[in-house]
Amino acid sequence: NYQLGVKLVRGAYMEKERERAQTLGYQDPIQIDKDAADEYFNKGLKFCIEHLNKIALFCGSHNEYSNRYLTELMGNYNIRPDDPRIFFSQLYGMSDNISFNLSNAGYNVIKYLPYGPVNDVIPYLFRRAEENTSIAGQSSREYVLIKKELARRRANTT
Repeated sequence: NYQLGVKLVRGAYMEKERERAQTLGYQDPIQIDKDAADEYFNKGLKFCIEHLNKIALFCGSHNEYSNRYLTELMGNYNIRPDDPRIFFSQLYGMSDNISFNLSNAGYNVIKYLPYGPVNDVIPYLFRRAEENTSIAGQSSREYVLIKKELARRRANTT
C-alpha cells in the first residue's frame, strides 16, 4: 500500500528542465510567465487535494496567495489543518509571516535550511532570494512585518 509523495514547487528547477528539454528534443515545459506558473501551481494543489487518498503533499511555496489557496482547498474538502499528508514549507528566514501564521492555525509547517558545500548552497540561496523578490508586493510587506516583529520583541523585553 503505497502513496505518491509530491513536493510541489514553482520555479526551482527551470534551468535544469529547459536544458533537459533541449537535450531530449521536446518542448520547453516552463510556463510562459508568472501568471501562468501561478495558475498551474494552484491547479497542481487542487489535483493533489482531490487525490489525497493516493498522494501526500509537500507544498514548497513562499507565495502568500498559493498558501492561502491551499488552506481554502483543505477547508472546502473538510481536511483538518494537521492532516499528516499535507505540509507547508518555506526557506528558513524567508516568508516567516506565512510560516508562523500557518503554524499558529494548526497547519503542518516546515522551515528548510539548505546544507552543503558553499559553492552549491550560495547560488541556490541567491536564486531563491531572486524568485522571492519577484512576488509582487510581498518583499516590501515582509520587511515591514519584520520591523514590526522586532519592535514587538523589544517592547516585551523592557
